[in-house]
Amino acid sequence: MIDSNPIPITNLDQEKELISTISLKGLSVLVVEDNVSNFVLMARMLGYLGIHCEWKTSGYEVVEFADSLPKLDLILMDIRLPYEDGYSALKKIQKSERLKNIPVVAITAEADPLQIEKAKAAGFNGFLGKPLNLDRFPDQMKKIISGVPVWEL
Repeated sequence: MIDSNPIPITNLDQEKELISTISLKGLSVLVVEDNVSNFVLMARMLGYLGIHCEWKTSGYEVVEFADSLPKLDLILMDIRLPYEDGYSALKKIQKSERLKNIPVVAITAEADPLQIEKAKAAGFNGFLGKPLNLDRFPDQMKKIISGVPVWEL
């Protein structure tokens, strides 16, 4: 689980030092994504980092599914989903006693500053624009896991 009291970072050198010490191996991430190709890409990126991932294709019943997982450290949530979008699913997650402290990061192809502000206002713990950047993804995950918010297009 992500540290709810993140280490204060005052400069880029401290951030790089923190990131270099974080291990992602053994973490469990739920990817909520309706596009199979996008999920496969994320699963491979997460797997390369030693992170186990589960998959749900819609926000519908995401709380019930997440509650059934023995371990969950992070939820990567597409915003545009069939049946129930990421914003509606986030509201349900925030009301769940077990899940309310699990960070939820918005992931969307509709990546612009207005979407970031909307995601912040809704209570997401971060924002990653699609397509995900293969080079930046490991450091983004390490920051998120350490409690440092990531809000990137």
